[in-house]
Amino acid sequence: MNNKLSKSVTTLEALAIVVGMIIGSGIFLKPGIVLSSAGSPLMALLAWVAGGIITLASALSIAELASAIPKAGGLYTYLEDIYGEIWGFLLGWVQTIISYPASIAAQTIAFATYANVFFPMSKTAQTLLAIGVLAFLLVMNVLSTKYGGVIQTAATFGKLIPVVGIIVFGLTYSGPLHFEAVSAVTATGFGAAILGTLWAYDGWISVTNMAGELKDHKKLPQVITFGIIFVIIVYAVFNLAMFKVLPAETLANSATPGVEAAAVIFGNGGGMFITLGIMVSVFGSLNGYLMTSARVPLSMGEKRMLPFAKTFGAIHPKYNTPANSLIMQSVLAVAYILSGSFNMLTDILVFVIWIFFTMGVIGVFVMRKKHPELQGDYKVPLYPIVPFVGAVGSGYILISTVISSPVNSIIGIAITAVGVPVFYWLKKRNH
Repeated sequence: MNNKLSKSVTTLEALAIVVGMIIGSGIFLKPGIVLSSAGSPLMALLAWVAGGIITLASALSIAELASAIPKAGGLYTYLEDIYGEIWGFLLGWVQTIISYPASIAAQTIAFATYANVFFPMSKTAQTLLAIGVLAFLLVMNVLSTKYGGVIQTAATFGKLIPVVGIIVFGLTYSGPLHFEAVSAVTATGFGAAILGTLWAYDGWISVTNMAGELKDHKKLPQVITFGIIFVIIVYAVFNLAMFKVLPAETLANSATPGVEAAAVIFGNGGGMFITLGIMVSVFGSLNGYLMTSARVPLSMGEKRMLPFAKTFGAIHPKYNTPANSLIMQSVLAVAYILSGSFNMLTDILVFVIWIFFTMGVIGVFVMRKKHPELQGDYKVPLYPIVPFVGAVGSGYILISTVISSPVNSIIGIAITAVGVPVFYWLKKRNH
């Protein structure tokens, strides 16, 4: 029986995972929030670029880890190899049990909610649609990683259609460029604006979970770099188009700026057009999360660091996919869908996930000093400046999250701490 995943993921599919998991509904919803915090369109644009640079610096740093440790499991595997087993386990524990399945649940409900615009449904019907969409993607990813990759590529190109539509028709829209200030520009406001953009750049790291399945894993650093640079450009130009179409005051006070801009450009059907685009975006992100999340329990199962490890660490003998891990993540997601707890859980775990993410960025320094034997084909450029920028940006998110959500941060740490006795029980069982 084949117990290894095949190297079936192409460079284009990996790029589609990066771009497709970053560009979700945030690009259509965040411009107003960022502008309101920044104070002026110019500062808002600078915030989008600054957020992109911080993300890129972090990505370039973790890409060196991905090059040196090209295994399934992504950050979980890197932390384990660099800091020790327990740190990798705690991240994997949180990702497997709560973080990934709760994110999957949230995206399925978002998809069903947007579908309600076209086909009005009861809450029960929306829940059934959410579970149905998840079931479809589960079957596709169980049958073949290639199917998941094709869906991801198609969804990524599909979600770019409304984005490109607003960019092209927005930039050529008759009228002046609205660059008037909406409030006083302050350092605090600009910091809040950058924080708002960083959430819109999130998601790219999940492609590292599949590093062991890339046909050419040496291209992973270039895939991550190109993907994030592409998104930075798209976000900046998209916002520029928004400033051309909507007065700054209107944009700053809009909860759905993408829909409003589309209505101005394309008429009343524009809002429906953008809603459809958001649905495609969410569908692509959902597929990406499901595809990449299963690689974490798979890797943990292979190392016997999960209950029922043999089951979750197995590769399907016929389809050569992590079928059991995919099913487990989907079952947990359905539980969170039915309980309605997914948004609360994702909010609680934001702080914890960024602790591990920051450890990953700093891990470049640790790996070079303490683990010189871990060498890949890629080295982060402008070392140590680039990882330093990434670490400062990640640290900024941690501090901001503690200040804005201290209770959630403490609860998140407590949930993670539950994994400590589980870790030692598993270690004792395995010896």
